Amino acid sequence: MDAPRRHTETTTAALTLAATPIGNLGDLTDRVKAVLHQADIIAAEDTRSLHKLLHAAGVQFSGTVVSHHEHNEAESSKGLIEAVRQGKNVVFVPEAGMPAISDPGYRLTQEAIAASVDVTVAPGASAAMTALVLSGLPTDRFAFEGFIPRKAGEKAKALAALAAETRTLIFYESPHRTAETLKAMAQAFGLQRQAAVARELTKLHEEIARGTLTELIDWAESKTLKGEIVIVVGPAPAAAQATFDEALAQVRALVEGGERLKAATRQVGQDTGHSARELYNAVLADR
Repeated sequence: MDAPRRHTETTTAALTLAATPIGNLGDLTDRVKAVLHQADIIAAEDTRSLHKLLHAAGVQFSGTVVSHHEHNEAESSKGLIEAVRQGKNVVFVPEAGMPAISDPGYRLTQEAIAASVDVTVAPGASAAMTALVLSGLPTDRFAFEGFIPRKAGEKAKALAALAAETRTLIFYESPHRTAETLKAMAQAFGLQRQAAVARELTKLHEEIARGTLTELIDWAESKTLKGEIVIVVGPAPAAAQATFDEALAQVRALVEGGERLKAATRQVGQDTGHSARELYNAVLADR
């Protein structure tokens, strides 16, 4: 384990991970502005966005701008780490938000630490944390899940594994897949699970929709969504802590009592947080 370090302002060459605004230019901190101004090299996920940001924020910069993205990060990371070793101050900036969260800064950070290069962070706005706070859902325990799989089967499997999660869950999603993902969440978590969808955070047209997954599906299908999307899903109810076998037993009891299998699995899925589809398939497999 690395020895703990006291935080001090970086005076020697280092890799700095700097946050950029998620929408509102005013969220660019004075510290990040200073870091960008003093950098010898700025590695940007999107160089065009970086130049626009520097111009809009009035940051004077005379160093070198290089591209560092998911398609070149393996080779780029080596060059950036070597630059720090040669005494350069290198700054990585994502297209928006905190660095190394769902962007190529993560691999760069890993490799810099492995190479014993000094790494520090100039923090700022985060879409995940902003949406969590605005959601009105529990914030004492939460988990960031990032982007979930695009394919229906993989998505259903990933969500089913989270159905009984007792922490608030945070997801990123693209606007054109939001309604479909909300439907998959309703299938896995239950129609009445509380959730929120945030878009255009900190921008002029910021919007936050709150309600059950059923209500949010109707909301998403009623409009053309644009901008970055964050979905926040509330924790499973206490009853969802029942095991899958216990939930399956509830389904069998309802069916024996005359309930139709599909209706029984839907009801138990809503009550326990287990996937109604998986309960349905499990009962059929036993027949």
